[in-house]
Amino acid sequence: MRWWDIDSVLELERDLFPEDAWSRGMFWSELAHSRGPGATRRYVVAEEDGRIVGYAGLTTSGAESDSDGGGAPAADVQTIAVTRDHWGTGLGSRLLTELLRAATAFECTEVLLECRIDNVRAQKLYERFGFETIGVRRGYYQPGNVDALVMRLTDPSTSVNPANPGNGVQGTETHG
Repeated sequence: MRWWDIDSVLELERDLFPEDAWSRGMFWSELAHSRGPGATRRYVVAEEDGRIVGYAGLTTSGAESDSDGGGAPAADVQTIAVTRDHWGTGLGSRLLTELLRAATAFECTEVLLECRIDNVRAQKLYERFGFETIGVRRGYYQPGNVDALVMRLTDPSTSVNPANPGNGVQGTETHG
């Protein structure tokens, strides 16, 4: 994802997440940390015929603190979105695969995410990749006061090729 993608991404964001859509500033802030040698973010867009049909983003925390100070970094899936006309095509799997590849490149040993408790479609996607529910965050999504499942994948490098991840998405390009 680049700065010139933000307007199209915002349009999709507001359509899919009307109650808790990210702002322009939030995307700009994330992209500011996604380039160069100190990058801690990875954002990608999927395009078809010049139109953005999906996007996804991941952040890494750097080394996790633990008692001996030798912890590995953890990653957090920030967002995944796919246009309604691409639901069920495998595009969400392709975007998640790109994020897990990025987590592996960042040398993360685990990936965390929050998923709306009422978003069963997304939960099934994450479960296919090996994510497990480890908790609930009450009222996480505001202003709707919707709970979030906290999900974790303990080894992203082993989960980047679930069964048929690209099935039905021919002709869609993913760009970082």
